[in-house]
Amino acid sequence: MNKKRLMAASYGHFSIDILNSSVAIILTLAAAQFNLTIAQIGFGAMMYQMFAAMSQPLFGGLTDKLNGRWIGAVGVLWTAIFYAAAAFMPTYPLFITALMIGGLGSGAFHAAGMVNASASGGKKAATATSYFFLGGQTGLALGPILAGFVIGSRGLGAMPYMALIAIPAVVLMFMYMNDALPVAPKIPRVDDQAKRGNRAHTAAAIVITAFVLFILFRSGTAQGYATLLPKYYESIGFSAAQFGLMLGLFNFAGALGTLTGGYLGDRFNRRTIMIVASIASVPFAYAMLHVTGVAYFAVAILAGMLLSMPHSLLLVMTQELAPNRRGLAGGLVLGFIFASGSFMAWLEAIAATHFGLLPVLSVVAVFPLIAGLIGFALPSGRRPEPALPEPLPSSAPVSAPAPSAAAD
Repeated sequence: MNKKRLMAASYGHFSIDILNSSVAIILTLAAAQFNLTIAQIGFGAMMYQMFAAMSQPLFGGLTDKLNGRWIGAVGVLWTAIFYAAAAFMPTYPLFITALMIGGLGSGAFHAAGMVNASASGGKKAATATSYFFLGGQTGLALGPILAGFVIGSRGLGAMPYMALIAIPAVVLMFMYMNDALPVAPKIPRVDDQAKRGNRAHTAAAIVITAFVLFILFRSGTAQGYATLLPKYYESIGFSAAQFGLMLGLFNFAGALGTLTGGYLGDRFNRRTIMIVASIASVPFAYAMLHVTGVAYFAVAILAGMLLSMPHSLLLVMTQELAPNRRGLAGGLVLGFIFASGSFMAWLEAIAATHFGLLPVLSVVAVFPLIAGLIGFALPSGRRPEPALPEPLPSSAPVSAPAPSAAAD
């Protein structure tokens, strides 16, 4: 395992997700200054995430071409610059535009960072990827807490201070994520697949559809909670510092869940882990809306852990299906996770405007149950084994070939 590369990628993820997760808090605090509705808060969060998400396949392909170099460090620096610049924007359109442009840097980092992280793990790609997402989830946990205290007490003008958090990560990534990635072994084409063409295409369509729907419903809860919980907690009387801490606890539990999911994913059936974790998260996510005090801490920790366990497994499964296009494949999936989650959160914000936050969030809490049922259509193996081509028929007996490295 390349620990320096993994450390740089994970710390970069930690830093940029501090900024990313503070956006919902910032928009909640900006609502009074710019006279925003709940739907406008949801739209602003969606547009930020969309710019970060939709650019990831592009940056993933660029990462493949550059073999992992430069993209991650430049992306984090880009986001930090525009995040700080947003504080000086006098109107909401200019404010959200600066944030949206900064979101492109997040897309660049995530596409490059996850490829560097999984490559650093060697045969333990899921474990290494889980450390990468542990850094991100820890940043997601600290972001609302820091934003609640720093920006909540000083106003939007304190955003440049938050942006400074990213500078050490930029330096580390320029140091340790600039050498070429190890080349993934090419998987040989199996001739027999051509004979099973229609059946293979049907199976692939089912798997892709299952991936899409699983991500859609899981992200609908994860991003919906991240976007709307601050406004919900504010509406029932909590201060910015309090609901920042509450959301931070939920996100930090997600960091532990991501790490746990990656550890288990290298040892047990990944599909089973994703199904069980998704279904088991529902009662705890629902309880987060109705309990306070010590009970809240307990259910928030369990909800955050269980909701986040499938995250790194989704990325590793996707990259294993396309080992020669890891950046592009990972960028597509991670981009879709962010894009679908932000779109769902926007729809939920619109619904909350008409029906109220509590009823809408109560329905959103049940989405992982649907994701878990869809998970039965996902690939079930712990990790796919590349099939070897059958030997060509021969009229004369031949001696058995020596074992090759590809068969090991």
